Amino acid sequence: MDILDTLSGYLVNVSFIIVACFCLVLGYRLLLHPLKNFPGPLIARLSDFYGTFFAIRRDLHLVTLRDHQKYGPVIRQGPNKLVFNSVGAFRDIHQNERFTKSHLYLLGDPSIRNKGVFTAIDRDAHRSRRKLIGQVISERSMRNFEPTMTAQIDIFLRQVLLSSQGLEPEALKMSERCRYLSFDIVGLLSFGHEFHLQTSSKNRFILQSIEYLSWHANVLFQLPLLSWLRTGMILNILFFRIQMGTYSLLEAVIKQRLGQDKDAVHDLYSYVADFPKPDTEKLDQSYFRSEASFLLQAGSDTTSTCLSATFFYLSRNKMCYEELAREIRSSFNFGSEIRSGPALAKCHYLRACIDEALRMSPPAPGTLWREQYPDDKNSGPLIIDGHLIPSKTQVGVNIYTLHHNEEYFPDSFSYKPERWLTPTGTQTNDAFAAFLTGPRGCAGKAMAYLEASLVLAKTLWYFDFEPASGELGKIGMGKNGNRRGRNREGEFQIYDVFTATSDGPYLKFRPRSYYWKDLDEATQKISE
Repeated sequence: MDILDTLSGYLVNVSFIIVACFCLVLGYRLLLHPLKNFPGPLIARLSDFYGTFFAIRRDLHLVTLRDHQKYGPVIRQGPNKLVFNSVGAFRDIHQNERFTKSHLYLLGDPSIRNKGVFTAIDRDAHRSRRKLIGQVISERSMRNFEPTMTAQIDIFLRQVLLSSQGLEPEALKMSERCRYLSFDIVGLLSFGHEFHLQTSSKNRFILQSIEYLSWHANVLFQLPLLSWLRTGMILNILFFRIQMGTYSLLEAVIKQRLGQDKDAVHDLYSYVADFPKPDTEKLDQSYFRSEASFLLQAGSDTTSTCLSATFFYLSRNKMCYEELAREIRSSFNFGSEIRSGPALAKCHYLRACIDEALRMSPPAPGTLWREQYPDDKNSGPLIIDGHLIPSKTQVGVNIYTLHHNEEYFPDSFSYKPERWLTPTGTQTNDAFAAFLTGPRGCAGKAMAYLEASLVLAKTLWYFDFEPASGELGKIGMGKNGNRRGRNREGEFQIYDVFTATSDGPYLKFRPRSYYWKDLDEATQKISE
């Protein structure tokens, strides 16, 4: 009994100490913390579990908007996190050399520190990686790559044509079709390899793997403690088949490309092979894998979301649809004329439709965290939009929230491409953050616009389209009465997994007169 009494007393004391420490931490965060005066939900001010919960549900962008509407332009979304909703803050963070990417970007896999442009925290390392990626997806490079891109877009169009034949056209799920297309394109640019996602289901499992990895990384950003618990390892076991299949496929593709001459195809490796590298770093498989994998995810997810969203909004806004169709069909004489150049560049309404879709449903809807650069030599205070920021604070601007700030975009939940065609001052353009800004801005902007422009212009040249009938046609819409911020029927629903994922829309296509015959010659070569 003496031993049991001693053990019982010991456990009581330990429990008391744990509870006391827990209360002290919570009290400090609420009453004494340097961020104590910034407003926000009580749970968020006390714990990172607030953001984690909504990241798991893929709704964090919606909750952030709701919190800004309730608490104002600056909110505390974690014990050491501040989220802003203003152009001034966006500029102060992303155009300021004193800020760098947060260390949170390394939580998914610390072994990839500075391996690629996405995870490079060091300023010089990032500059070097971005220079490389920038060459691969520059406008000049895209001119050389455009025939390859166009060939994949033609496959997409033939798939659409196949769906439109018969007494009753088949409803196409555009989120899937656009992902298959974008992945096939970026796969060729990354590895010079055809994955054939558009025409075969064999390799489509890789999209599940990418979505899982993005979702897991986004959850880790909110609660770094999970990285210590090796949640990634646990989830890898649960999704073992998909993860191993993806790893084996990419390893085989990389090995095949490294065994070819560098100029065999126009892809990432053709640039990487001759890129000057520090003496301490050699071109190895892991380096090539890091950059190519980044291109796969960034290039496929973002463009496919942009395309799916634009198809959704055009199919539900008749006047916008008719205006864009009129512009495309009056600017070209043949579908084969639709390519990069002056004629496509003059399609201003097309660009406005794309920009408005990017604004309403951004491909990266969340908060891209930044922190003070570790080697910051400036001893002056850190100021963001007039607010003094304590050191070691994670700061960011939520892209979805900024894009729905009524100060910059009145009637922000209405699809209005014309807002981009009317001079409204610099505030509106400055608040458009789909591609970020500054040294960490998206290097793939030219590629994204080219792909989206070609796909939409060619589709509207050859086809008319409309939402599927019945319940199928409602997929992708918000639902009236939904309490999670998904109550707007005219808004294309995106799900925050760092990049955005989506479901729908389902569309039915009808070939235009005789124009579709240009595509018909190759349809027999396409098999599901």
